[in-house]
Amino acid sequence: MSDENLQPIFQIQRVYLKDMSLEQPNSPAIFLEQEAPKLEVAVDVNAEALADGIFESTVTITLTAKIQDKVAFLVEGKQAGIFEVRNIPEDQLDPLLGIGCPNILYPYLRANIADIITRAGFPPVHLAEINFEAYYQQRVQAAATQQGQANGASGLVMPDGSSATIN
Repeated sequence: MSDENLQPIFQIQRVYLKDMSLEQPNSPAIFLEQEAPKLEVAVDVNAEALADGIFESTVTITLTAKIQDKVAFLVEGKQAGIFEVRNIPEDQLDPLLGIGCPNILYPYLRANIADIITRAGFPPVHLAEINFEAYYQQRVQAAATQQGQANGASGLVMPDGSSATIN
């Protein structure tokens, strides 16, 4: 084998919106409320092998907006990407799929969520940046303390109430 065949490869094959849902259980009455909604955001990250050197990475955001005890809207979006990843050392593969891929996908998901909320008749919501490296590190630490789930997915609840899962 020549050195050319061993060069690390990381390429985006496709980025796509895998799933998007919107619920407005209290419309149209909710539009008459003067108070700004309180937002709850949950984050989920997942990666799986599709073929040799081909992986799908997904970032899911669930955004719930409430005014007092009424749900103004609930949006769940799942942004996915297919990535070619070859000749990456094994110890770098999991961080690449758990940090690098979500960092590429998240801006697309943020834009799609802002768009659907605006189209639903609400003021735009601009989601904050997410530190996927911190989520990843917390997942690694949780896996180290829960060795009984070494091969399974671990779900985390973050201090801000959001959650992260990386398979």
